[in-house]
Amino acid sequence: MPEASKDPNPAKRVVLLAGGRSSEREVSLVSGEAVAKGLHGQGHDVVRVEIGRDGRWFQVVRFGPEEMPTGEPIAITPGEGLLGADVVFPVLHGPFGEDGVIQGTLDSLEVAYVGSGVAASAICLDKLLFKEVAGRAGIPQVRYAAILASEWDGDERKHDALLEAAAALGFPSFVKPARLGSSVGISRVTGLSELSSAIDDALKYDPRVIVEAGSAGDEIECSVLGNDELEVSQPGRLEFDSDWYDFDAKYEAGGMRLVAPAPIDEALEIEIASMAARVFKLVGCAGMARVDFFVEDPEGEKPKVLVNEINTIPGFTSTSVYAKLFEVSGLPYGELLDRLLDLAIARHREQRKFSF
Repeated sequence: MPEASKDPNPAKRVVLLAGGRSSEREVSLVSGEAVAKGLHGQGHDVVRVEIGRDGRWFQVVRFGPEEMPTGEPIAITPGEGLLGADVVFPVLHGPFGEDGVIQGTLDSLEVAYVGSGVAASAICLDKLLFKEVAGRAGIPQVRYAAILASEWDGDERKHDALLEAAAALGFPSFVKPARLGSSVGISRVTGLSELSSAIDDALKYDPRVIVEAGSAGDEIECSVLGNDELEVSQPGRLEFDSDWYDFDAKYEAGGMRLVAPAPIDEALEIEIASMAARVFKLVGCAGMARVDFFVEDPEGEKPKVLVNEINTIPGFTSTSVYAKLFEVSGLPYGELLDRLLDLAIARHREQRKFSF
């Protein structure tokens, strides 16, 4: 009698992390609840753990809008795992969750977790650092200027020099905290009179600020899945009625329309996919990431593909792009979650071969 076939995706105990200390906390909670439902639908045992604004960890029944979680606090001991998890799924955005901090904590607990490790997470969240790394590798991108609080608030000549460098990028330009996402703290600047106050506003969120030249190109995004061998989704084009892709366009129902697959020719699609995979590997990502592009003159003879940024923990809300692009590419939401769990466990197993 032949041996019974093994279930290719056996049920796993998944600890799902959401919440956190950053200003993107509410987005994380919504994403976390969506992932929890998806994992339940695939038959996994899901343990919700919410990280409060004070950094404490609580086991909760569901992720909710309360200022502080209402559940049992969790003791975390290095080397002893986390609540018996086979794998941890962090759905955390911004500082203390997407910047390598939580990844280092999970490494110290010796548990498998979904997504990139410490170094890649830190590089990708810091827009200035990512652009420096990408620029040295010859990745095409928009022009930018760096503003550091220690220099901006220094002597008047240095302040004026920074303002002049930012203004030289032209208008409109975008002023952003270097280490936040979800369009938090970002200003679209249309003239010199607005620039200084926009930088001051961004510095309230982060002592590192980036000023980027505007691009009139289409906003195109690709989802990437894998560790060593990568799969890139079909690209999608973002359409929105506002002047730019702000917080409301990202998270309000109807604020953004995703056209997927993007209406571009095959050669341009191949170029975008190749660039997405190249950037993913350049910074050492693992598991998942979403790569964002500007594509200037997409219907011309020589379209210009510019990398905007890479997001190592993309949103998983009902309006989020990462999963939608893979669904259009033939990978349903539940199966995508299964693949991410398997990739995390495989990466953890591979890393344990090394003594470091």
